[in-house]
Amino acid sequence: MKTDYIEYQDGETTLEGYLAWDETSSEQRPVVIVAHDWSGRRELACDAAEKMVDLGYVGFALDLYGQGVFGKDGDTAGNSALMAPFADDRALLRRRIQVALDTVRELSPVDPSRVAAIGYCFGGMAVLELARSGADVEGVISIHGLLHQGDIANEKIVAKVLCLHGHDDPMGPPDKVLEFEGEMTAAKADWQVHVYGGAKHAFTNPQANDQGLGTVYNALANQRAQRAIADFLAELFA
Repeated sequence: MKTDYIEYQDGETTLEGYLAWDETSSEQRPVVIVAHDWSGRRELACDAAEKMVDLGYVGFALDLYGQGVFGKDGDTAGNSALMAPFADDRALLRRRIQVALDTVRELSPVDPSRVAAIGYCFGGMAVLELARSGADVEGVISIHGLLHQGDIANEKIVAKVLCLHGHDDPMGPPDKVLEFEGEMTAAKADWQVHVYGGAKHAFTNPQANDQGLGTVYNALANQRAQRAIADFLAELFA
């Protein structure tokens, strides 16, 4: 496996993604874009990009915040401040993830016609906005993501949509999941929601252990989610 940092631009903002691919193959591969949680493109997002190589794809951990802009574990106020401009302005969020999509399609290891995106927590919101924007991608996966709609209308959703969600997630309680399902149904999207009983927010993150915030790792739910991710991507890229 080979990895590299990829600089790209959104206007005057320099961004830095993380690319992982199998350098022993000259064949272009499907690519999975990984959208990070509210703390930025840190180790977890890069690890997720590398896992895509193990599945036979190219992985690209995008950067929503800007080169060198990172939050910290446990810094709820600081991480919220990083996320808020994008959560509050979905046009900005859509533009920032579209720039990553445009960038990744130009990379030599990538088959530009076969693209999917996965996102964790805030990144789940980001990839859902990619789908809501009508982007021409095979599918998106929101993993304990933020599901609620923003301030702009949806375009026709062409991506298949999978949400992997914890039933006890305080940031996406059951009524919000039902709202999301209604939104996807009204949009005539090809959608799935897998809900894991007993799982809270951030259930795939081994470092999550904040009962007060509701972010808690759940090994069994994570194991099931990883299988669901692999199966969904295999369906998309068959």
